Amino acid sequence: MEGQEPHWPTVLHEVVERTSTLFLIIAAIYAGSLFLELPAKFQSLISSAFTIALFIQLALWADRIASAVLAWRLAPLKAKSAMRNALSLIQFFVRVAVWSLALLLLFENLGFDVTALVAGLGNRGIAIALAAQSVLGDLFSSLAIVLDRPFEVGDFIVFGDQNGTVEKIGIKTTRIRSLSGEQIACSNTDLMNSRIHNFKRMAERRIVLVLGVTYDTPGTKLESIPAMVKEIVEAQSQARFDRSHFRSFGDSALEFETVYWVLSADYTVYMDVQQAINFAIFRAFEADGIEFAFPSRTLYVPNLTDAVRAAAAGPQDKDAKSRQASP
Repeated sequence: MEGQEPHWPTVLHEVVERTSTLFLIIAAIYAGSLFLELPAKFQSLISSAFTIALFIQLALWADRIASAVLAWRLAPLKAKSAMRNALSLIQFFVRVAVWSLALLLLFENLGFDVTALVAGLGNRGIAIALAAQSVLGDLFSSLAIVLDRPFEVGDFIVFGDQNGTVEKIGIKTTRIRSLSGEQIACSNTDLMNSRIHNFKRMAERRIVLVLGVTYDTPGTKLESIPAMVKEIVEAQSQARFDRSHFRSFGDSALEFETVYWVLSADYTVYMDVQQAINFAIFRAFEADGIEFAFPSRTLYVPNLTDAVRAAAAGPQDKDAKSRQASP
């Protein structure tokens, strides 16, 4: 269970079980040599053997304790098969760190120049890291996904221009099943560098509904529309009404904006509720004689009658008028 501490008596028992018999023998020989007058060569050999055995034994104990702490901290993720590879990788890194530290301390106590050794390994490590930087980048991105958990297997996510359901989180790639059916293999680094929208963790869905009615709708009917829409939305058990207002005078419609929430993250429920509300609004408008607007334009021509008469008169009337006007 998450938050439950490891059973420390059991861990202590396993730590004791990991105590090597060879270490106990070497420790006993070293302790006995302290009370004996031995040649310096033999004393140095026994001391070096004890130092090596001690640090190896300390590494064994530290390895077991670290494994117990990791098992406790990562217990909620262990049941998920898709996370097991990444968890094994975390345990591997921890064990490498424990044994590397033990070996460095061992070499330092044996008189080796650890600084030069670390510098040499560092230069080689940089060369290896540069050669495999893309692989290492995906590796650490996989660890970031496991530890930070921006998404999990089964979540529906949108990233960039892609979307789908997460099927597997691997060490290098994450497999996503798209809505059209194909599987998308996405690099963990590319995925973590994108803005990820996780729809599985959505509790509610917000809907903005814009309705347009004709300009010849009477004012009393316009005033009744917000209350009418509110009543329709509140009649749905899976919807929560937010607001409804006469928003603006559009080019070809009087526009009303309504905002409501669907109380479910399920996309099918979201569409069912939206469809039921749309049908109810259409029937209510039809019963009340309110007409939906559609894009249209009316052309107004002033003095249309005079213009038509002038066009029908033709050039003969113009000639007659000119003769009458001449002396």
